[in-house]
This record gives sequence, C-alpha cells and structure tokens, in this order.
Amino acid sequence: MNLVRVALDVPLPTLFDYRMEHAGNELIGARVLVPFGRGQRAGIILEAGGEPNVAPERIKSVAHVFTREAPLAPDVLHLMRFASRYYHHPIGQVVMGALPQSLRRARIGSEEAPVALTPAARAADWSTIPARALAKRRVLEHLLAHGSCQPAVLRTLASNAPRALRDLIEQGWVAPETDLPTALAAPGDLSVVPGPTLTPDQGTAVEAVGDTLGRFAAWLLLGITGSGKTEVYLRVIERVLRGGGQALLLVPEINLTPQLEARLGARFPGTTLVGLHSDVPEAERLRRWRTAESGQAQIVVGTRLAVFTPIPRLGLIVVDEEHDASLKQQDGLRYSARDLAVLRAKQRQVPVLLGSATPSLESYASAVSGRYKLAELRDRANSRLPSIHCVDTRGKRLREGLSQPLTEALARGLAAGEQSLVFINRRGYAPAMICFTCGWSAPCTRCSARLVLHLEPLRLRCHYCGHEEPVTCACPNCGNQDLTAAGQGTQRIEHAVTQLFPAARVLRIDRDSTRRRLAFEQMRQRVESHDVDILVGTQMLAKGHDFPRLTLVGVVNADAALYSTDFRAAERLFAQLTQVAGRAGRGDAPGEVLIQTDFPGHPLYEAVQRQDYAAFAQLALAERREAGFPPYAHQVLLRAEAAQREAVDRFLGRAAQAGRKLGLTVEVYEPVPATIARVAGRERGHLLVQSGSREQLQRFVDAWEPHLSGPDASHVRWALDVDPLDL
Repeated sequence: MNLVRVALDVPLPTLFDYRMEHAGNELIGARVLVPFGRGQRAGIILEAGGEPNVAPERIKSVAHVFTREAPLAPDVLHLMRFASRYYHHPIGQVVMGALPQSLRRARIGSEEAPVALTPAARAADWSTIPARALAKRRVLEHLLAHGSCQPAVLRTLASNAPRALRDLIEQGWVAPETDLPTALAAPGDLSVVPGPTLTPDQGTAVEAVGDTLGRFAAWLLLGITGSGKTEVYLRVIERVLRGGGQALLLVPEINLTPQLEARLGARFPGTTLVGLHSDVPEAERLRRWRTAESGQAQIVVGTRLAVFTPIPRLGLIVVDEEHDASLKQQDGLRYSARDLAVLRAKQRQVPVLLGSATPSLESYASAVSGRYKLAELRDRANSRLPSIHCVDTRGKRLREGLSQPLTEALARGLAAGEQSLVFINRRGYAPAMICFTCGWSAPCTRCSARLVLHLEPLRLRCHYCGHEEPVTCACPNCGNQDLTAAGQGTQRIEHAVTQLFPAARVLRIDRDSTRRRLAFEQMRQRVESHDVDILVGTQMLAKGHDFPRLTLVGVVNADAALYSTDFRAAERLFAQLTQVAGRAGRGDAPGEVLIQTDFPGHPLYEAVQRQDYAAFAQLALAERREAGFPPYAHQVLLRAEAAQREAVDRFLGRAAQAGRKLGLTVEVYEPVPATIARVAGRERGHLLVQSGSREQLQRFVDAWEPHLSGPDASHVRWALDVDPLDL
C-alpha cells in the first residue's frame, strides 16, 4: 500500500495515515489537503511508506498535493520533531503552528503561485509601454515595489488587469516565482556602508566569532548597555553575507524590530531583508516567509516563531536580549526560541551568538563552565556609563510616588533641554481602590486579583481577564465614601509629572497607550525628533532603544520585586534595572540614574550601581546551587485549570501519586494553587517536578504523561511546561 503519514493541527500526539499514489521520501515535508472528519484539513507529510496503524479499509486518500510549493527542509522538520518531543506537545500542532497562517488553511486556491518580474522585465525599457496601458504599468509597478504577489491581488488593480497580467506572462515579463532563478547576491557584489571604528573589545569579539563561521559554536556576547553589541552583530553578519550565506536575527519583542531593521538596511543597502512578526499582515508575512525559504532573503529578522523559518543557506543565528522572557512561548507549544536557536545552529553547524547586558543565569553558567564561548564588551562604545544612585525613601514624603531628588533632577533636565524617563513597571493609575475604614479593596469577580484604577475613561479594570466596571463611589461593606487610590501606575506618574511641570511635553508609553497599530513606532519617532521632554513608561522602554538626548532615568517602585516568592525575581529585577539604566547618557551628555528604594544597602542595588553583572551572577548562582534550582536542576511544571477548585486539586493530587509510583529519581513536589489562583472564572494550580538530570526528567515525563489523561481529567485543562520561567 502506498502510504503517507501526515501531521495535522489537532491536539493528538500522532500522525495520520493516508493513501497516496507514488508515495516516496521526496514527498516528506510537502503540504497536502486531506479529508478529516466531515471536512478537510491542510497538513504536512512527515513519513512515507511503512505499515498502516489502522485497518486498511479506514484509510482515506490524500485529496490534493500543493506541488508548486517546495517541501519543508529536513533541518526544519528535524527541529519541529525535537520541539514536539522535548516540550511534549502534539507534533501536528507544532508543525502547523510554525507555518504562516495562510498555509494552515485547507484551501486549494492558495495553490496559485505568487508571480514576480523576470530578469527580462527588469532589463527592459519600460518607457516603450504605451501610455494608455495603465493596467500593465500598475501590475509592473506593484511587482517592482513588492517583489512578488499573488495573481489574485494583481487582478484587482484595474478592471482590465487580468488581461494585462496574461499579456505580461505571455511576453515573458512576469512568471511564477517558483519558476524564476533565485536572485542571490554574489559575495563580491555586497554593498556595505562603513561602520564606526571598533573598540578593542568589539574587534576581539568580531574576530573570535568570525573564526567559527562554518562550524557550530555557541557564543555568549556579554556587553554592558551601550557597548556596541549590535555593531558586533553587523560585522559578523557582513562576513556571512560576503560568503554567500544568510543570517537569522531573533529579537524578543516586536517593538525592537523597526530600529534594528532600519540599521541593517542602512548598513547593507540593496540587501534583501525580511521581518517576520505578528504585526506583519497575513499575505505579506507569507511573501516574506517564502522569500526566506527561497534563499532570496539574505537577512531574516523576527520574533520567537521565526526560529522555525526555512533558511537554506543559514550561516549565523543571532539572539538579541537572550535573557528576555518574551523568547519563551507561554501557551500552546511552550518553547524557548533561544534554546531552539542553539539546537538549530548545532544541527546546521553554524555559530549562534547570544547577546545581552544581563544574560540569563543559565546562559552565563554555560559560558563560565566552558559549554559556551564567552566574549565580553566592558566599555561603552561612544559614551560614558551613567552614574547610578539609590534615593533612600525610608520615612520620606513622596509626591505621588516621586521623591524630591527625582523631581529636582527632572527640573534640571528640562532646563538643559534634555530628555528624561520615569520608569515604573505598572500601568494604570493606581493598582488598588481601598477602604481604610474596613479594609475592603475592589476585587475582580472573575479572578483572585484586585481591580486597577484607570483614567480616560475612569474605570476599574482587571489586568488578568480584562473585566471592567465603573468606579464605585462608596465602600460596599461599610458605606465609607472616602475611598483611596493606593499606589502608583504609569497614568498616575504621568499626571503627577504634568502637574509638576506644566510646560513639559510628557509622553506615556505602556500597553494601554500603544494599543493602536503602529502607535509605538509613531511615539518612538516623536522621541527621536525631540518632540518629548519627559517619558513615563514601563518595560517597553527598558531595552533596545537608543535615544541620544535622554540623560536621566528615574526608577519608581523597584522594591516590589524584592517581596516576590519567585526564585527568579532578583534576576529579573537586576536585568530590568540594568537595561533601563542603560537608556541614559547614550549621547554626548552624561547620564544619571536615580533608583528610589527603601533598601539602599541591598546587595542587588549595590551590584546595579557598580554595573557589575559578574558579581551579581556569582552570588545568585551560589544561592541557586545551594537551593537546587536551575541551572543546577531541571524542571517541568504541570499546569491545570478548571471551573471548580476541587477538580484541579483532585487532578493534580492523582498526578502526583502517579508520578511517585513510577519510582524514577525525580522530585515530585506537592500540588499548590497558582500565584493568581483564579483567572477569568477558572481555578488554577500546578505541580512541579524537578531532577538534576535533564535526560532522567525527560524519561520521567515520557512515562508519566499517559497517566495524566484519566477520568478526572475530562473537566480539567492541563499542559506541561518544560523549563518553566514562571512558577
């Protein structure tokens, strides 16, 4: 029997058998349309041949093969299979979830291949086209601007565009993209705008990483903020491009891509660069993905999902801000793009460069142990490090959360025509509405969390489920009408700054103010054009941005993280403070950072003031080793949620018993409620499993997972989180 096994986007850990004529290994990776249930689904062939897993009479035939598309490359399929096994997620959901949305749909219409200009069209004199041939001109100009396009889009450009497109195809000026030779830049044709003179540390790093091109090496580039890590990326990418290779650059957040793409485009004019992230429209994302897959894109910049992009001549992977939690997917396939980038580099025998001023302790431990290679940038490239001071707020009177030293520093910055940033990692006006008479605070009816007071419009909102309600005028418990908005958020700080400095141009940047598409980019342009005096913002502004006129950073409410029970809280706080401090003084004027705290002598703050990551990391790693936490142990978290707390507790209790009965050398902790025990009306809990051996832990999960789908799991939604970042 001619048989293929197809990965489908369904929550089942299996492939599905289908009949197919001429089923050979050359079809592995091909996209197909298959009958499934009462309809059809798109899928990817992962195996060909072999014996069926079901009765032959139950096996249906493949409905359609998308022959105009190249099959997924073997290295990408290998990466997907590994992700499915390691993160214990259904293979079909891994494979289909890694594709652009358009390729996941069961539509034969998408078989029509994109078309592009042929070399003959590019070499032709377009002035010979009659002036009345407007449709033909529009088709050509559209293709010239966009590179390639679906014929259906071109047919909408004018009433007679379909005929114009047929004429251009017959003329040999337009052809299916798959029929055209891949337009690759010859190594000698690369256009590069000279960069700045490298510092000694930058030069050493470029040479060291460059010497490993063509073989696997995992590099940690540890550079203080402003030390020129991006310049190191550019120099190594230049070497890759000169050798005819492609580079993949991963960033943690969409907001970091515009500046980076602009810098890459300015350094390598004429080079084909594509950005892949969720802000790119669906059709354009597919076009860019295919440009990378064909080898035409010499540089691919993207967020975490881009780690799965097919790149045939991959020569280098860069992971910027490698410590950032946004590189870890927090639902569905809970993968770490950083870790998969290292694996992919090893598969392809190319170097991977992990860059950060505050690396994750896991990466730093790997570098110290020699598992990774370490390159350090100890000095700023074109400016001095900012001076960092702790403002002792114990017993001090604050004005809406702002200390006198901070307000005086803001006034000095305004007088000097410089920009300032007030950083508080909490949005809204106040985190709670409280009655000090009876102790009531406004709760969310659907979550075990307080409602946050927001202005514009005046509402109480839950930051977990999105529930909103009007602001109450009196305490529902005791009737007290003197309710207090307790604490500060970005809106309150913005209001306070505006009251203190009425003439200042104040801009708030947080998730609320940047909801509109392109809003953040427009705000960033305002800052760069000197149309802003004082910024108020959250962690969206903490990293990756270069504002030369910003000389002062004030940090409000940093102490909140010191009270966290999460063992990673100190690591995150150090990274956050170091990153936001690095925004100050990146131009000619010196920078100043003021951190308001009740604990000015805390070792963490002292390390931040010295900008001594190594000292902090050594102390933190010693504590982790003593406690048996990662990177000296490996963890899997079983997350569960249900409408009733009893269902969650019963499921997790049975899971713990089943795990202990397996008798493997892992530590199965007691089930506990999640930190926010109820979200959107669903109760949540988790169960932690830990082992000093990654291999032993994986064997345990392989044996344990089948026991999780018992009768009491029917009303529980559960997921395994391998290498969790949040407990």
